[in-house]
Amino acid sequence: MVDTTPNDKKLLQLLSGCKKNNRTAQKALYKEYYGYAMSICIRYVTNRDEAVEVLNDAFMKVFLHIKKFDKKYPFKAWFRRILINESINSVKKRTGEFNEDSLETAHNVAQQEAVISSIGHQEIVEMIQQLSPQYQTVFNLHVMEGYSHDEIAEMLGISPGTSKSNLSKAKEKLRKLLNKNLESDERVRR
Repeated sequence: MVDTTPNDKKLLQLLSGCKKNNRTAQKALYKEYYGYAMSICIRYVTNRDEAVEVLNDAFMKVFLHIKKFDKKYPFKAWFRRILINESINSVKKRTGEFNEDSLETAHNVAQQEAVISSIGHQEIVEMIQQLSPQYQTVFNLHVMEGYSHDEIAEMLGISPGTSKSNLSKAKEKLRKLLNKNLESDERVRR
């Protein structure tokens, strides 16, 4: 899986240095992957400070367990899994366990989803951060990361029905936030 491109060679050198507890290599890996890590963490937590805390905890895990990394597999995928797990742990610490809502209690959600091209990335992230931690986490895992409801249920210790319910409610809440945003934009234009 490891190529011989300059970037892969550089990464292998950094990882080798990290395995030897080389602080310079650790700092370089942190700097190299900070933006990538932040883009994942910020989607799961409520603010930037918490995202930085989760990111730092994830890097600590990487540095502590770097010897377990198998270079036959992509580093980014291994690191992404650590970031997601740390984000989930942070949400659980902050809110307690996930609510067990069944799919039957979910509101009837309209099947049509509007495609809004005028909303920027930052606005979307801010809207996702307005969701409850449970809805936000399930939404990110399913929509952004591509996990199935069975996989999400196993990760979060909930049923697949609860995962589906939380996703449904998250989409409904986001729809309302989008509509509210569009209404306020419409009023500004008038």
